[in-house]
Amino acid sequence: MNSPRFTHLDWKAVLLFLACATLGFAAEPGTAPKKGRGKAKAANTASAEAGAGAEKPVFPNRPTEVGPEVGENKATPISRIKTLEGFKVELLYSVPGKTQGSWVNLCVDPKGRILASDQYGGLYRFTPPAPGQSLTAAQVEKVPAKIRAVNGMAFAFGALYVGVNDYDQEIPSGLYRITDSDGDDQLDKVELLRAIEARGDHGIHAVVPTPDGKGLYLVCGNGSKTTKFAPTSPVPAIWGEDHLLPRMPDGRGFMRDVMAPGGIVYRVTPDGQTFEVFSSGYRNIFDAAVNRDGELFTYDADMEYDFNTSWYRPTRICHVVSGSEYGWRNGAGKRPVFYADNLPPVIDIGPGSPTGVTFGYGAKFPAKYQNALFILDWSWGKLHAVHLEPNGATYKATREEFLSGSPLPLTDAVIHPDGAMYFAIGGRRVQSGVYRVTYVGNEPTNPAGGVPSPREQPGEGTRPTAERTRRQQLEAFHGKQDPTAVTVAWPHLASDDRFVRWAARTAIEHQPAAAWRERALNEKNPAIRVEALLALARAGGVCATHRKPETPPVDAKLGAELITALEQTPWEKLDPSRRLGLLRTIEIALHRFEPVGSTRGGPASARAADDTEVVPPGRNMTWPDDVRRRLLAKLDPLFPAPTRDFNWLLCETLVYLKSPTVAAKAMKLIADAPTQEEQIEYARSLRMLDTGWTLQLRTAYFEWFLKAANYRGGASFSKFIEFIRNDAVASLSETEKQALAAVLERKPERKTAIENLSYAFAGRPFTNWNLDELAAAGAGGMKGRSFENGRKMFGAAACFACHRFGNEGGMTGPDLTAAGGRYSVRDFLDQVLNPSKEINEQFVPTVVTKNDGSTITGTIVNLNGNYIVINEDPSDPNQRATVDRTEVKGIEPSKVSPMPPMLLARMTRDEILDLAAFVLSGGNPQAEWFRK
Repeated sequence: MNSPRFTHLDWKAVLLFLACATLGFAAEPGTAPKKGRGKAKAANTASAEAGAGAEKPVFPNRPTEVGPEVGENKATPISRIKTLEGFKVELLYSVPGKTQGSWVNLCVDPKGRILASDQYGGLYRFTPPAPGQSLTAAQVEKVPAKIRAVNGMAFAFGALYVGVNDYDQEIPSGLYRITDSDGDDQLDKVELLRAIEARGDHGIHAVVPTPDGKGLYLVCGNGSKTTKFAPTSPVPAIWGEDHLLPRMPDGRGFMRDVMAPGGIVYRVTPDGQTFEVFSSGYRNIFDAAVNRDGELFTYDADMEYDFNTSWYRPTRICHVVSGSEYGWRNGAGKRPVFYADNLPPVIDIGPGSPTGVTFGYGAKFPAKYQNALFILDWSWGKLHAVHLEPNGATYKATREEFLSGSPLPLTDAVIHPDGAMYFAIGGRRVQSGVYRVTYVGNEPTNPAGGVPSPREQPGEGTRPTAERTRRQQLEAFHGKQDPTAVTVAWPHLASDDRFVRWAARTAIEHQPAAAWRERALNEKNPAIRVEALLALARAGGVCATHRKPETPPVDAKLGAELITALEQTPWEKLDPSRRLGLLRTIEIALHRFEPVGSTRGGPASARAADDTEVVPPGRNMTWPDDVRRRLLAKLDPLFPAPTRDFNWLLCETLVYLKSPTVAAKAMKLIADAPTQEEQIEYARSLRMLDTGWTLQLRTAYFEWFLKAANYRGGASFSKFIEFIRNDAVASLSETEKQALAAVLERKPERKTAIENLSYAFAGRPFTNWNLDELAAAGAGGMKGRSFENGRKMFGAAACFACHRFGNEGGMTGPDLTAAGGRYSVRDFLDQVLNPSKEINEQFVPTVVTKNDGSTITGTIVNLNGNYIVINEDPSDPNQRATVDRTEVKGIEPSKVSPMPPMLLARMTRDEILDLAAFVLSGGNPQAEWFRK
């Protein structure tokens, strides 16, 4: 019997285990599969070359056709799909895979028929059956148009526009238009409007009509090559990698050659002749939808290989505004949300494989769900309802699970004129099916307002906020040179609304820099000054990675002026957001304006990885020494700072500047940080440092790698740790290597995440805590709690191994950031003490029973043809089993939580209450519970 670690252990077994355990976290990660449909799919980066090896296959063979409907290899039965009270799900059609393939996209035509596309084949059409009825194969007709591999569809301008992403390269990928050539109600004429080079799952995807009725949005993942675009593009073509320290490409080689701008949303004219880059910086967006306010939203993918690194970013909803950039970069180069040169998401969703997106407009659902943004997750089998609310120039959101199943590889959903939602499962030649969702409850389903046409005009929306109106006014300057743009936009660089600031800065970046250069350098308002200097650093300089032979030389005069202006910006007059912006702008200016003479590209080993890397800092940085001294005088006293965000920027900048104090300060931060993400970030920067070290500090640094070898993460995690260490070793002199020989030769001892509990609580007795006793203590003892100790306990109890909290932690358990809005102190403690009493619906394990009687318990995280992949241990994303569904006789939810019991057994009462206060405060050190 195969079961997840610790899932079925009773508390006595856990106590025995903890009593024997010592230091450590995880075994070295194994191989993780590429996900489908919305997923993947240094001097001194000497290690980068090591990651270029071939991946160990997870699936026995890549399927060439949909497998037979044998055993559990079938469309998910209704009995295994859970939805909200009052909603009904019907399985209408189990798609015959041999003849009709695996469906990934749906679209409603003007006559109310539904079109469906086979990921590796053609188009099909059917009329939805009457309530209570199902479809037969005879009722599904093949569309005669000679088209294949359609990943996105929209009827507009009298035609069907499709995005083709042909994995088999039988026809060009790109944007096509399909029409009825002779009026016989058959789509038969196919026109290629624009071929776009693409590869794998990250290519050409959705087509969405623009809200003004004049064009189309084309949604493309980062596997599509940037096509020729018009100079009127809202995104200014000044993008870059902008890494102050050499980045590390993906440890397994994935997308290592793909640079900015990454995934793009294009705005396209109906004839397909004019493409504008409307928004960029995405990983793998598959679909998008326009709300009644005329605003576009998309659901972007995470990089599951990055789990539990500092640069991991969950799947997320992004507000696709004019000229926006969302910060995807290759490998470890992804921009965190606090970088001023990218925008934050509306809401993080968590791990998954984003696919279809649609608003509920026109559905005969309660008003809350008519207005919801429905997003589909292929790998985890979740359909979420995201509830948006205007928030300044953008939106904020909450989400709830609308329906789920296991497995339920969701691909697309549409709202039909009959008021029902139709969704499909399929993709990657998985057995496909079509389902219908209707509301049969007692709440009213009267139209909530607006035109019920989710793929056409947005209709009547919410009352616009002043910030949204201002943002839209500024966006009118995007993609054009206008003599009034700088004057109009300049005051709004000081806006407290980040999206307004972005729109204003983008408007200015589209104007000739010579027209506003001096104004930026001499601006007296500190808030405006920071944003204006960011614009000047971007518009006046070129990222070293993107330099070409024809690129003008570095403007040394402007670079020197920028550094002086940034240095003289008064720190004390800036709020935290602008301070972060100032630090990030210093990084960009140092990178883009580094004087000629740098060894661009670094050693051959780094160039072999992606042929793009920048100067190895610390040895041949070419900024004059007086610049270095001046910046160190400004920045060194600020480090360490109270927050991780500031320390991220300060640490890497001070390493670049060869600070003599950064090694000691950063090593203390590593020692004190309760999460592996925070430790990894400082270690990543320190790898490039060759000054300020003592033998004791160096020894502590390399001993950290022995500990980090047991940390757990995604499939590239261990490679990233290896890369960091290799780079650190490469920075040593021969004398240093000899002095450190003993620690360099030591091998890590492999241990598990739960074993780390005994290290943190070594020598302590066990207490079988009683809920009533702890709840009573909490009722009268939550004042004056310790924030730092609560955060320490969260790490010591291995909570970060599975749970996301803020921007740290694992992804295989519920996100606890907003737990304070859901739980009282008693409820929270009850969840920890009795984890199987009520299991979070999103993370209920699945028990798979094979024909031979053996079982595997865990979470289904991937599918491919007949095969499913199950994560067996939530604390280790790489402990996975691959199962052939034709050999499975049953799949059912587990009644046992994967969360181990007795996690609080060796904490004191005060430590438990500190932990509860930390979690329920949302990690806010200013919360009332922490006031003395």
